[in-house]
Amino acid sequence: MKKFIKEFKTFISRGSVMDMAVGIIIGGAFTAIVSSLVDDIINPLLGLVGGMNFDQYSVTLMGDATLNYGKFITAVINFLIMALVIFLIVKAMNKATEKFGPKKEAEVVTTQECPFCKTTIHIKATRCPNCTSMLETKEES
Repeated sequence: MKKFIKEFKTFISRGSVMDMAVGIIIGGAFTAIVSSLVDDIINPLLGLVGGMNFDQYSVTLMGDATLNYGKFITAVINFLIMALVIFLIVKAMNKATEKFGPKKEAEVVTTQECPFCKTTIHIKATRCPNCTSMLETKEES
């Protein structure tokens, strides 16, 4: 049991777990904001076109059973807005990382292929160690 508790402490104290927890909390708060945007602003504006709020659209199937497809439409709108906002945030973060992040250095080529036996050899080699062919020397730039 002590080993299990120790493993759990190690797991929970990792940075990625803490980042995930913060993301979930912020995501929950953000979901409330987007839901309010859709329910309180977008749906009433769209209701002007349709004559009523989407949440009120439903079909009575039998007796008390109703199919509330308007609530589904509202959930789809919530999802699309959330996906759009997340896309814009990720796009902005990628652009910022590209602009302000560390610059990648050009890769230094240290090997070449022997033109005769196709063995990979050091770039400064003058003779292939595999087939012993003489190689053209390349001038360093």
